[in-house]
Order: sequence, then structure tokens, then C-alpha cells
Amino acid sequence: MIKNLQLGASISLIALIFLALAWETVLAPFKPGGSLLILKALPLLLPLFGILGGKRYTYKWASMFILFYFTEGAVRAWSDVGLSATLALLEVLLTIIFFICAIYYARLSRNEA
Repeated sequence: MIKNLQLGASISLIALIFLALAWETVLAPFKPGGSLLILKALPLLLPLFGILGGKRYTYKWASMFILFYFTEGAVRAWSDVGLSATLALLEVLLTIIFFICAIYYARLSRNEA
């Protein structure tokens, strides 16, 4: 069970990084030709190695950190139109998957420690 949660969190975080990069460069950039919003992918790299390594502390703080991306996705899904709104819904979905996997991983790994 714990390995599945770690896998789910890892895949959703990596997918979120690639989504942020693709969204702001080619799929539906805020401005034609891209914008500085591509930098929103950089903070997602902070928890990456801790998540991949199964560090419980990283799962705890990253579960709260990911809520910023959930909020951005929810706002843009509500306010944007077309492909950008669809990408925002995908961002919301990925953050929910990550959040659920991270909180359950942190909870279940506490019992094993």
C-alpha cells in the first residue's frame, strides 16, 4: 500500500511539473511566445527528490505546499476559457491525486516507523 502511495505521489508530481512547463510554453501560454509563468514549475522541484526517496517529512510539508497549485488551477479553471481551462482542470486533478497520496503516505509511514 505504501509503495502504491509513493508511486502515485511521484507520478502526479512529475506530471504536474511537465504540465506546468508545457502549458506555459506551447499548449496555452499566458502571452503568445510564452511568459514568466513557466517559473511556476521551479518550486515543484523542491520536494521532488524527497518524494521519490520516500521521506515522510517531505510528504507532510509538500501536501500543504501543493495546495497553492490546487488554488491556481481552480481559479484558472473558473476564469480561463478553452484549452487553458482544460489544463487548469488537469492541474486540479493532479494536485488532488498528489494530496491524497501524500497525506495517506505520511499517515501510514508513521505507523511503520
